[in-house]
Amino acid sequence: MNMDELKKEDIKQEVFDLYDDYAHNRVNRREFMQKLSIYAVGGLTVASLMSFLMPDYQGAIQVKSDDPRIKSTYVTYKSPKGGGEIRALLSMPADAEKKLGGIVVVHENRGLNPHIEDVARRAALAGFVSIAPDALTPLGGYPGNDEDGRALQSKLDRDDMLEDFIAAYDYLKSHKDCNGKVGVVGFCFGGWIANMMAVRIPGLSAAVPFYGGQPASEDVPKIKAPLLLHYAELDTRVNEGWPAYEAALKANGKAYTAYMYANANHGFHNDTTPRYDKPAAELAWRRTIDFFKEKLG
Repeated sequence: MNMDELKKEDIKQEVFDLYDDYAHNRVNRREFMQKLSIYAVGGLTVASLMSFLMPDYQGAIQVKSDDPRIKSTYVTYKSPKGGGEIRALLSMPADAEKKLGGIVVVHENRGLNPHIEDVARRAALAGFVSIAPDALTPLGGYPGNDEDGRALQSKLDRDDMLEDFIAAYDYLKSHKDCNGKVGVVGFCFGGWIANMMAVRIPGLSAAVPFYGGQPASEDVPKIKAPLLLHYAELDTRVNEGWPAYEAALKANGKAYTAYMYANANHGFHNDTTPRYDKPAAELAWRRTIDFFKEKLG
């Protein structure tokens, strides 16, 4: 079987689980390739299988940076840590005639890559003003590939990065084109950030974590924002924390809706890798936009 013939259905679940370990720095590149060799059968090489698993950013862009329907530019805002600045992509509809609800778009554990920039532009196309910060700015920003991006992000403290995303909320809330209602959507690491922004920001209008780590149960009483939570059925690592989180949300009377997407892997919304599940991703995004329209209008 050659690479042109290889399909998602041909990949064993163990390979996706192995890629998840690699993507989250639980195994290094050498270990990943060694373990991947077990599945390089039927004419496939480790290199070709690895290439299949890696993201294809340019081939999957849905809203290009020069799309005339939106205005998109890079901005900076002050970091609360040491007086530095954070670089971010700010996007909004080109024909906006009134102030819009704001959305902070939070990247995965590799910085502001082309996929997350695309997601931020999709949010703008849906009628919002979005800001997508790059938490790697203090180390020079997203380096152009995910492997180096993950290595850089692992050098940063996640609580420090949380502060920078909270500062993005403050920046967007007071922006001249924002109506003052701001929500957050985040993916993977960004899902944890979205949960924690709900804990930390009493004025947050909505939070949408995609397969994100959960806050401690004792922090749940601090949550004021309504939550829309997306989980993937095959994402056993993240899902382990959901029962306790849901119990705490129920016990404290919090407003939340949660969806578990059948047979979907962690990262199912990311359309640049084979973990992408098109029906689940489109449904989750539609639910997300409808939720934001209700809460940020």
